[in-house]
Amino acid sequence: MSLFDKIAAINSTINGIVWGIPMLILIVGTGIYLTIKMDWFQFRHFGYALKNTIGKVFKKGEKVEAGEGAITPIQAVTTALAATVGTGNIVGVTGAIALGGPGAVFWMELSALVGMCTKFCEVTLSIKYRERNEKGDWIGGPMYYIKNGLGKKWAWLGSVFAVLGALCAFGIGNMTQINSIATSITSAVTTVVPSTIGSEGIICLIIGIVMAVICALTYLGGIKRIGAVTEKLVPVMAIIYIVSALILIFINIGRFPEVIRQVFVGAFNPSAIVGGALGITLIEAAKRGVSRGVFSNEAGLGSAPIAHAAAETPGPVDQGLYGIFEVFADTTVICTMTALVILMSGTPIPYGENPGVALTNAAFSMVYGPGATIVVAIGISLFAASTILSWGLYGTRCAEFLFGTKAIKPYQIIFCLMVIVGATMNLGLAWDIADTLNALMAIPNLIALLALSPVVYKLVREYSAEHFNRDLKA
Repeated sequence: MSLFDKIAAINSTINGIVWGIPMLILIVGTGIYLTIKMDWFQFRHFGYALKNTIGKVFKKGEKVEAGEGAITPIQAVTTALAATVGTGNIVGVTGAIALGGPGAVFWMELSALVGMCTKFCEVTLSIKYRERNEKGDWIGGPMYYIKNGLGKKWAWLGSVFAVLGALCAFGIGNMTQINSIATSITSAVTTVVPSTIGSEGIICLIIGIVMAVICALTYLGGIKRIGAVTEKLVPVMAIIYIVSALILIFINIGRFPEVIRQVFVGAFNPSAIVGGALGITLIEAAKRGVSRGVFSNEAGLGSAPIAHAAAETPGPVDQGLYGIFEVFADTTVICTMTALVILMSGTPIPYGENPGVALTNAAFSMVYGPGATIVVAIGISLFAASTILSWGLYGTRCAEFLFGTKAIKPYQIIFCLMVIVGATMNLGLAWDIADTLNALMAIPNLIALLALSPVVYKLVREYSAEHFNRDLKA
C-alpha cells in the first residue's frame, strides 16, 4: 500500500467517525438541547427574526452605517451566507437524495429547524465575547468565545479550533471550491464550443488565475471590502438560482403531491420508495439528510460566527437573529429548491451512487435543454466564488488568533496561490481530508456552546423582557 493509499485509508476511518451517527447525534442533540433551553426561541419568534433581519433590507430608513473596523449586520450575514451557500447546495443535495433516497430531504429540513437555534447561539456568543485587534477591526468566533467565555485555561481549545479552521479553509473553502468552478465552467465551454475540447487544462488555469486576482483585490480592502462584495454577490447569485429552479418547479407542479409523499414516506421507510434491494435504510436516509443539512448551513461547525463578529450591531441577540435567518435561507430555501428540482423534474435518479453535478444538469436539462450546463455552471461558479472569499476571511482570522496580525498577509498570499493550484489539480483526497477537518471543527465549538448556554439564556431573557414584553403591551 502506497503512502497516498495509507493517508486515504486513515482519513476514511476518521471521516466515518466524525461524520458518523455519534457526531450527527451530538450536533443535532446540541441543537435540540439549545432549542429547549432557549424556550423554542427560533420558533416562537421566527416572524420577528425575519422582520428584524431580511425585513430591514426592504424598509426605508433602516440602513445601518458601520463604524471603523466593522461591517453592517446584513453584510455580516451575506458574508456568512457566502460561505455556507456553496457547491453543497447544488452538488451535495444530489448526493444526499441518491444515497439516502427522497426521505433524506425530510431529515435535512429537520436538522435545519434545530440548527437555527444552534446558529443563533453561536452568533450571539461571537458578539458577546469579540475583541478589537491591533488594526482596530472587530474579531471573534469560537476561538474567542472559548478563550474569553470559558477562561484562559481553555484557550488551548480555542487554538485547536483555530488550527483546524486555518487548515480547513485551504480545502473545503478554497481548493475544492475553485475546482468545482473550473470543472463546471470547462464542461459548459466544451459543450457550447466543441473546438475547445483538449484545452481543458488551459481553461482551468485561466479560471484559477482570474479567481486568485479577485481574491487578492478583495482581501486588500480588508473586512469592509469583503462585506461590500458579498452584500452585492449573494443576493444576485441566490436570485439567479432560485428563479431558474422555480421555473422548473412550476412547470412540473403536478408532480408536487407525489414528491411530498416520497419525502415523508421515504424518511421512515426508504425501501418503499427506492426498493429494498439497494439497502437504503431509515438510518442511512437520516444520516445523509442530517449530514447534508449540517454541512450546508454549518450550524454547529463554528465558521459563520467569525463573520458575524465584525457586525455593527446594537447587541448580541440582535445579531443572533441573523443566524436564524441564515440557516433558513441556506437550507430551507436553497437546498430545498435543489431537492425539488431533482425530484420534480422526472429525471432518473441513480440510487446507491453519488452522481454529483451530472444529476443536477440532467434535472435542469428537462427544461433548459443543453443550456442547463450553463445554468448550473453559473450557479456553481457564483456559489463557490463567494465561498472562497468568505473562507479566506475565516482562515485569516484563525491564523491571526494563533500568530497575531503579522500572519494576516502571508496567510492571504498563500490562500490566493492555492486557488490557482486547486483549479488545476485532481482533488479527490483533498476534498475528503477537508471534509474531515470541517467536521472536527465542530467538537471544540459544541463544547463551548454547551458550556456557555447559560450566558446565551441570560442574554435572551434580558432581550425578551425589553423587546417582547414591550411589544405585547403595545
